[in-house]
Amino acid sequence: MRRGELTDEAWAVIAPLLPEPGGARGRWRDHRQVVNGILWKLRTGAPWRDLPERYGPWKTCHERLRRWTADGTWDRILAAAQVHDDGTPVQWTISVDSSIVRAHQHAAGARKRGSATRAATPGTQDGEAIGRSRGGLSTKIHLAVDGRGRPLSILLTPGQAGDNPQLLALLDAICVNEPGPGRPRKRPEVLIADKGYAHDSTRRALRHRGIRHVIPERSDQVARRAAKGSNGGRPPAFDKAIYRKRNVVERCFNRFKQWRDLATRYAKRASLYRASLVLIAAIIWLP
Repeated sequence: MRRGELTDEAWAVIAPLLPEPGGARGRWRDHRQVVNGILWKLRTGAPWRDLPERYGPWKTCHERLRRWTADGTWDRILAAAQVHDDGTPVQWTISVDSSIVRAHQHAAGARKRGSATRAATPGTQDGEAIGRSRGGLSTKIHLAVDGRGRPLSILLTPGQAGDNPQLLALLDAICVNEPGPGRPRKRPEVLIADKGYAHDSTRRALRHRGIRHVIPERSDQVARRAAKGSNGGRPPAFDKAIYRKRNVVERCFNRFKQWRDLATRYAKRASLYRASLVLIAAIIWLP
């Protein structure tokens, strides 16, 4: 096993979720070899054509990434990793945040399929999730993590998109099949977020869902309430001790961006870029 490749423990979780290594056209190249090739590409950020020969043809690795993106294999792997019994179950104090990644010029120019306005890819907003923000073309990653900083859901938008409008969609994407009978769990015990999510409509929506939240007020909100005097109402509850735990989501972004192909987006298709994020999210969960 080389640096950055799958451990035996991780492979034991992933292997049963992959298609049978055979079909009408003959036996497929070894799945573990191909997945390790995909991980090498994500870790180095090198072009597909520079993939070392030990991982097989680069076209095979790229096609396998594309094929398993289309059939949802990577999402199933992440779902299995989240319930893998490693002695540290999901901690339902959820932190959310976003981070912008630069979209390389190679990521631009994806051909439209069908109509001129292509439908958004599942897990993304607005088609290929590339927009213009300060610094040029960019994509924004919206992320929800558990209390140990392990990814629960991932959403992509163009870089100029705001954080708050994506919050409910990000929470809706959480779906953890905890061991035992019953439906998958989706609702956190506590939600921690920064001032970018401090909107009255958001607080109302979270209260309606029965989600306790720790979100600081913005200075303009404090001033507006103070100007109303006794009619301004009470400030929302805010627990400083719990809010200090929000750093786990920042640390998770740091772990993602150690993979150079994720720190800068090279993929034209948002679906492939998100699939790469989902694969590394599963790696973060697994031993």
